[in-house]
Amino acid sequence: MSLNREESIIFAQKFLEDTLSFFGVNLEVRSSSDGDVIELSVPSSELNSLLIGRNADNLRSLQHLVMTALMQKEAELTRVNVDVADYKKQRADRIAGKAEGWISKVRETGEDFIVNLNAADRRIVHKVAQDYSDIETHSEGVDRERHLVISKK
Repeated sequence: MSLNREESIIFAQKFLEDTLSFFGVNLEVRSSSDGDVIELSVPSSELNSLLIGRNADNLRSLQHLVMTALMQKEAELTRVNVDVADYKKQRADRIAGKAEGWISKVRETGEDFIVNLNAADRRIVHKVAQDYSDIETHSEGVDRERHLVISKK
């Protein structure tokens, strides 16, 4: 049995709600899709720190659980982004703010700026840099040694 686009979103939302109920958390998860990614938003509760976990490890694990369940159902959409209490959104805003500063530094000095970031954070900086016609970004290295380079065009 394969799930179409709409069924994939509904299944992912229900699966996450059911998973959260195992922790005694009965919350209504908001769902939407952004291109080929299912966006699941868990509202704030007294268990935010447990659900997010250290370095967002638990958040990534929840995301992985939902993606695995979708793959088993042969769902049309299998990429999932789970956010708890807007943790990822707030982090993205902070990274975007830092990126503006890094870009200003590169524009002033003309020197490349190199920063070690995870893949999601690198994507945020790439996106911010697109607003600057005189700035370019690219990633170098492999696996955990991968880093982002911001430079003048």
